[in-house]
Amino acid sequence: MKWLTQFFSSTIGMKVLMAVTGLMLFGFVLVHMVGNLQVFLGEHTYNHYAQMLQGNPEIVWIARFALLGAVVAHMGSAITLTMRSKAARPKGYKEKKWLAGSYATRTMRFGGVVLLAFIVFHLAQFTIAGVGVEGFRHCEWVGNEFTCYAYQNFVAGFQNPAIVGFYVVAQAFLGMHLAHGVWSMLRTLGMSNPRHDALARQAATLFGVVIFMGNAIMPVAVIAGFIA
Repeated sequence: MKWLTQFFSSTIGMKVLMAVTGLMLFGFVLVHMVGNLQVFLGEHTYNHYAQMLQGNPEIVWIARFALLGAVVAHMGSAITLTMRSKAARPKGYKEKKWLAGSYATRTMRFGGVVLLAFIVFHLAQFTIAGVGVEGFRHCEWVGNEFTCYAYQNFVAGFQNPAIVGFYVVAQAFLGMHLAHGVWSMLRTLGMSNPRHDALARQAATLFGVVIFMGNAIMPVAVIAGFIA
């Protein structure tokens, strides 16, 4: 296994690791968004979705540990590659291309801090303690029926304009972060050829926009009264 350790310690290996773990995280973000969009289908459907997830804690915890490992590996590789790049070329590049020199890239660090704060708050709000959610209730057994109150928690959680604003801003950073990440991942996985670059840009931009729009529309719909 020494060769495997050496490979993932190399620059190429770390880029591959970033691409693979990034793909895992992109998949989670997309599936998580699609699942949450069921809130537009009404209380019964959304609560049933929550019951399905919370009723299978083994699967949920396996997924959580896998995602945690992916996040740690992704961030660790990103930090190491950044440090190596600075050490190899401390003055930086004179010319940068597309997202590599765009607003998305220049805000990656600050955006990462915002996203970390968002993840912590999101978990504290809807998973752990119901922060900012009046009348928050965890799933519970009511007689012989496992009951979840995800829809009620969701609506109650987005009554504060400041919270809704924070969510929208965080999703904007998430969209930019993912757009840059998808572009980098596609290049790492073989689409670095100039003939494919335009397609990679379009796919990355589309993914970022879809994630931003899909996640931002939900809290806005609640505070606007479309979901109540």
